[in-house]
Amino acid sequence: MGSSGGSSIDGGQLGTLTNETVELLQTLIRNRCVNDGTPESGEEVRNADVLQNFIEGPGVLIERFEPTPGRVSIVGRIEGSDPDAPSLCLMGHTDVVPVNESGWDEDPFGGEILDIGAGPEVWGRGAVDMLNLTSSMAVVFRNLAKSGFRPTGDLLFFGVADEEAGSAHGARWMADNHPDAIRADYVLTESGGLHSGPEEAPFIGVNIAEKGVAWRRLTLRGRPGHGSAPFRSDNALVKAAGVVQRLADYRPAPKFHELWSNRVETLGLPDELTSALLDPDQIEDLLDVLPLAAGAHFHACTHTTFSPNLVDGGQMKVNVIPDTVVIDVDIRTLPGEGPDEVEAHLRAALGDLADHVEIEPLMNDAASISRADTPLWDALERAVNNPFPTARLSAQFVAGFTDARIYREMGAIAYGAGLFSPSLDVGAYASRFHGNNERIDIESLALTTRLWHHVVTDLLAK
Repeated sequence: MGSSGGSSIDGGQLGTLTNETVELLQTLIRNRCVNDGTPESGEEVRNADVLQNFIEGPGVLIERFEPTPGRVSIVGRIEGSDPDAPSLCLMGHTDVVPVNESGWDEDPFGGEILDIGAGPEVWGRGAVDMLNLTSSMAVVFRNLAKSGFRPTGDLLFFGVADEEAGSAHGARWMADNHPDAIRADYVLTESGGLHSGPEEAPFIGVNIAEKGVAWRRLTLRGRPGHGSAPFRSDNALVKAAGVVQRLADYRPAPKFHELWSNRVETLGLPDELTSALLDPDQIEDLLDVLPLAAGAHFHACTHTTFSPNLVDGGQMKVNVIPDTVVIDVDIRTLPGEGPDEVEAHLRAALGDLADHVEIEPLMNDAASISRADTPLWDALERAVNNPFPTARLSAQFVAGFTDARIYREMGAIAYGAGLFSPSLDVGAYASRFHGNNERIDIESLALTTRLWHHVVTDLLAK
């Protein structure tokens, strides 16, 4: 590993690479690889084809995997010169979540460049989650391959399907069926790179840990009947309404993981707020009065959460009392919690309704963490200090899940990284994940493209 940092790229080269990132991002957005959670959705084959055609060339080995029709992932590899040297994988998912087009000011799949006062931005579903990173990773991978770069350890580009719905047709399937095709010592994926704290010495977030995911399907049963005679009926929807309300009202006690104090200290808040966020006896009252975005984020970082997001009543009709209603609940767990703790939470939340609910596990992935005392962390720090000499990396814990958890199960060090413009507001950025008017500024695309180039040439140079 280079001790003084990776090879630099001049302004002209960075401009060229940034333009390539913008154009590739626009194409990936326009391909509409929308994953609604059903096996037949996603159609990531469209983005996989684009990425394969983009990165293939001399010195690049490409493998292609399709566990389910249309759900294609690709692995590009530049072989290293030293089989004992650590390998690095740049992993970006190619699917995006569904969108309600009526909530957007522009076409969510137009991939247009607009300037509404914050500088030019690429608009479209996936612009921040995470096609911006996927495209910039592919651009750097191709540029290094074309330049004849020979890493010490293998360099992988993993364009993976199905991250948005739990990875069953993507990284999870790959780990279970073809682990050697994706195996790496170090992994960079979504999502870090935001600035916080003082401008003169900002903190740049790197996600080294994430909450667990324990999706559950709750089934309520009753008796069918005619909707004209509801008195004393056994209506499964009425039961379901009570279950949903109790889940919404449930407030488990806060729990502070090992990275929470570090996160709070990087926010640069007044001492009184900092103290309250670190006090289990004060944080609940504070969360209720904070602005919504901040309160929701801080709550998710310190609590197991329950979000009933899907309801299915089967063959419901307005004049038929339903006999079965299914509720899918998105449960995110804190470190140390497993299926037994989830069951205890649900019983506490539902109370006397618990015995009327059938519970089916849909997903059980524990919270995960990677250590920060690694050569990859050091390379990231040097790369960040290239444009921001006074910046400091901040190890962070995220409320969402990523495919990093699967690599951590395989023994890899996996970080969520990136590098964004200092002018990009953290709250605004967070609201664009799965939200309306998703977009990313071109300055951030340039910074992230340079980051990947610097890290790769630093970590994998002779």
